[in-house]
Amino acid sequence: MDSVSAIDYLYVMLFVFGGLITAFLPFVISWLVRPKGVVTTRTYQTYECGIEPFNQMWDYRFGISYYLYALIFLAFDVDVLYLFPVVSVFHKIPGLRGVIEFFIFIGILSLAIVYAWNKGVFTWEKKKA
Repeated sequence: MDSVSAIDYLYVMLFVFGGLITAFLPFVISWLVRPKGVVTTRTYQTYECGIEPFNQMWDYRFGISYYLYALIFLAFDVDVLYLFPVVSVFHKIPGLRGVIEFFIFIGILSLAIVYAWNKGVFTWEKKKA
């Protein structure tokens, strides 16, 4: 084996070693600086959205509005995700046609928000005490 390929293997091994160090160093640092406190029975209890756990969590039902808000967030997320490739494609179209097609695209994606508004997703039901 010539020295050039040995140096290439050395570079690859250094890259792999650097990747492993980069991956595991945050775990080691967080383990070293973590608070070392008294472990109680409350330490291992589930904590969800500020609600104190009671009985079994299978007995507690969340309102459907939480899930609908998650779906609305995904609709906005997909909108933003598709904006970058659409802008890069419509930027190459000469004249006003690209701008018009871009706004048509945004309008079609905004129909998800209009649909959710018509279904009443953005209205919260008051809890009965």
